[in-house]
Amino acid sequence: MFINLKLMFIRKICNAHFVSSPNGKELYKKKNETHGQFAFTTSETGTYFACLSSHHDQSHYTVNGTAIVSLDWKMGIRTKDWDALELRKSEECVNEISANIIYLRVREAYMREVNDKTNKRVAQFSFMSLGLSITVSLFQVWHLKRFFLKKKLI
Repeated sequence: MFINLKLMFIRKICNAHFVSSPNGKELYKKKNETHGQFAFTTSETGTYFACLSSHHDQSHYTVNGTAIVSLDWKMGIRTKDWDALELRKSEECVNEISANIIYLRVREAYMREVNDKTNKRVAQFSFMSLGLSITVSLFQVWHLKRFFLKKKLI
């Protein structure tokens, strides 16, 4: 069970406040606060006790000697802020997509670099093959010409 407790006091009138569990264990205790928020998770079922006390001196009197206290006590599923949860899920999804796009851009740049290197090597190999073919054909022409000159056919 998750319990969210929000305390708000009009003026600084609270001397002390605390929350205790059904078996008497103090879960929260503060003194001299004007407002605050406190949340706790528990597995115990039972009645939780919240105590608010105030003091009145010359500087903290209110109209008719009354104090105004706003207490928002939520239990169970009502403690979740579902809009914030959906927003957080959407933000995580956007961050995941953004990270994936960055990964794909890096991978594309790497693949483009590999492709450019491969194209350069293929072009170099083609020119080397062309040069070797021309060299071999010139050697064959020279060799045949010499052969025919020796045989006195030319």
